[in-house]
Amino acid sequence: MAHKVTLIPGDGTGPEIVAAGRRVLDATGVAIDWDVQEAGVDVMEKHGTPLPPEVLESIRRNKVALKGPITTPIGTGFRSVNVALRQELGLYACLRPCKYYPGIRSKYTDVDLVVVRENTEDLYAGVEFDLGTPEADQVIALGKGRIRPDSAISIKPISVTGTRQIVRFAFDYAVRYGRKKVTAVAKANIMKFTDGLFYRVAREVAEEYSGKVEYEERLVDNMCMQLVQKPELYDVLVMPNLYGDILSDLCAGLVGGLGVAPGANIGPDVAVFEPTHGSAPRYKGQNKVNPTAFILSGMLMLRHLGEEDAANRLERAVAAVIAEGKDVTYDMKPNRDDPTAVGTAEMADAIIRKLEE
Repeated sequence: MAHKVTLIPGDGTGPEIVAAGRRVLDATGVAIDWDVQEAGVDVMEKHGTPLPPEVLESIRRNKVALKGPITTPIGTGFRSVNVALRQELGLYACLRPCKYYPGIRSKYTDVDLVVVRENTEDLYAGVEFDLGTPEADQVIALGKGRIRPDSAISIKPISVTGTRQIVRFAFDYAVRYGRKKVTAVAKANIMKFTDGLFYRVAREVAEEYSGKVEYEERLVDNMCMQLVQKPELYDVLVMPNLYGDILSDLCAGLVGGLGVAPGANIGPDVAVFEPTHGSAPRYKGQNKVNPTAFILSGMLMLRHLGEEDAANRLERAVAAVIAEGKDVTYDMKPNRDDPTAVGTAEMADAIIRKLEE
């Protein structure tokens, strides 16, 4: 039976990346019934929102979605579609593997990290009070002189429930894929109650996996230095929302950038797979941008669907094209002005040829 999957082309360069990636995924031989849904700035005039209700209904119905990048409308009052999807669908876990593939331009060649980011709380919970509001004044008063009176306020919630489910997700992922170590990242020496809670609960969860997966802790500032100096020592990293946002980009930089960085947002019932890069609207319609991150996000989706063989074949095909370095987009050439660089569609064609060999 075919897998029913919501497909969201997005906007900017999204539709051309998604069209290329869809052809590659179909070439794996996995039967997928694509339920195409439109979202993004291109549908705002028609629907009055970048995220029409029918998109959410489709994802809830199909349980799995693959989406292209979507632009966040600026100055319109609309929140990020990505943030809205996470909140509406309870996508508490952001999964961002960062793996080096030979042939990519990078200063590092021995990186295979997985960043697991809590998606629903921390400073990204959106509990903020503007300067001069009664709520801000209340919090300032609670600070007893430690907060300047001309401050805006953000609240940082870290819960036992949120921490337990994200840390357990990280350990379960490690067990499933034969990973050896989970490192919890926070700043508990300064934020003793919020980040301290994150470590405390993480230790409790780690006890459940004793003897299966190693556990350790790193302060976030030290973790940044460690990743630059010796990323090969680390495996699965789990952390609250803000640190996860920052460190996932750092880790992507170690392996060649966001153009090769896939992502997934996973909840109890639903999973949405997407590249971590933006929509790059200035390149729209130029058949120029790198489809690798989207295709590898599709690879993560295949694993989620239980199609391990197809996922492995797809990853090998992508790796082979990158290693050859011939049929790749301009950003993957040693010289970005290399006239032999191919377009989005042509790189997808090369990956399909590898799948058929």
